[in-house]
Amino acid sequence: MSGPEPLAPGTRPAPGYEILAQLARTGWQDVYDAWSEERACRCVLKVVRPDRRNEAQLGERLLREGRWLREFSHPHLVRGYDVFTSPEPLVVLETLTGETLSHLVHRLRRRPGAADVALLGGQLCSAVHYLHGRGLLHLDLKPANVVVERGHAKVLDLSVARPPGPAPAGLGTRCYLAPEQARGGPLTAAADVWGVGVTLFEAACGQGPFDQTGAGSGDRGVGEGDVTDGPEDRYPQTEGAAPPIASRRRLPPALAAAVDACLLIDPASRPTVAELAAALAATLPPAHRPWAGRAVCQVSSGSTTWPFSR
Repeated sequence: MSGPEPLAPGTRPAPGYEILAQLARTGWQDVYDAWSEERACRCVLKVVRPDRRNEAQLGERLLREGRWLREFSHPHLVRGYDVFTSPEPLVVLETLTGETLSHLVHRLRRRPGAADVALLGGQLCSAVHYLHGRGLLHLDLKPANVVVERGHAKVLDLSVARPPGPAPAGLGTRCYLAPEQARGGPLTAAADVWGVGVTLFEAACGQGPFDQTGAGSGDRGVGEGDVTDGPEDRYPQTEGAAPPIASRRRLPPALAAAVDACLLIDPASRPTVAELAAALAATLPPAHRPWAGRAVCQVSSGSTTWPFSR
């Protein structure tokens, strides 16, 4: 793992919290498994990497995400517990059991059934609907930002979330962001509809609609001042339309059409979140429509080999 050494187990970066182990390192964050003395349970700590703490905007971005998650309450969003501004910016989140959708998709040999894909999509629509109601776009929906356990999905990471409107080019994760995010300019709720679609495409097919080789697929931690130019900044979603999901996987026509509609290049041509949720619900047998009569709401199910299966 590159960069400075992570915090050692036993370190107390904030009152009442003790580091147990490092979980991950991104381009600008360190993520830790920690113990909360107040709650007598494990939790997750997010801090700015030591080698990037001189970049004030990153600390502000982390604190903004923490305050949002501490304020928000939704069954398909990770919960925030605490926010500390000193000695360094630090955010405390709930520990989620289960595994990321990106890991699950590549671990299981069996592809999810059509009902699994529709149920997952309904939960993602539910989380996005809630965020949009609070004036925010997520802008980084992808399998790595969804944790699944026993048919219940939770969306992670509001680090690039922002209100609708102008945004710098390349905001998000390269092979998952909408074409208008790649190009830069005004962003609307349609960008998150794209994110739901690209996530469902990968969940259903085992790979995303765009070739990630040579393009880089990791989160660059893009923000104002972080955008770079170069050959690695090729965005395949701006070079041509997404392939129909039917070219990769046989699904019921209505479900395939719903996913394909999310990935239309023109944002105005994509369905709204409510329209997408309704289209996904319509692909399920009536008895399996947990949100029947509602365009967007919580979805939950039991677990077999694939966590959304009934």
